[in-house]
Amino acid sequence: MDRTYRQETNFLTVIWVALTCVLTGGMIGATTNAFNGYVSPTYFQNILGWDFHDIWTASIAQGILEGLIYGVIFSIVFGATVLLVTKGQATYRFAFRHLIKIIGLVYLCWCLGGLIAVGLAALSPDFYRATFKQVPEDFGQMLGYAWVGGSIWGGMFGGLFGLTLGVLGVRTSWRKNKKHVC
Repeated sequence: MDRTYRQETNFLTVIWVALTCVLTGGMIGATTNAFNGYVSPTYFQNILGWDFHDIWTASIAQGILEGLIYGVIFSIVFGATVLLVTKGQATYRFAFRHLIKIIGLVYLCWCLGGLIAVGLAALSPDFYRATFKQVPEDFGQMLGYAWVGGSIWGGMFGGLFGLTLGVLGVRTSWRKNKKHVC
């Protein structure tokens, strides 16, 4: 029998999946904000009202905090999906394979969101400055500012899109592969 499927219920797997989701959220928040905080500390100053020296480090901490919060929400939905769809019989490996795809999609959408915002700002700087608040006048700073705002939105949409596809993927994969095992 394939090790992906077990006859007994394995609730410990669901706990490990949930913990992995939470920690992954923190990791995604840290890595994306490490980049974003470097690209445009002005974004964090203007949007969050930060007025202190080490904005880059604070942006990473902010990313970890928000990522952990999103990770908790994600873990509830994804963990419940793995538990209910597989009746607690999935291995950690089965769930992790789906989680890796979701993580990749979040990073991809983060990049796409940033690139789309940079493209919009470069295409029409006046429109961009009129539409979004406290955008810097300097063209280069504006592009960095646009990247950060767009990438944050991209990552959030990527998380929602990834969760949806992940839930469907777990369901489809479990049903398809379970037929071959039974």
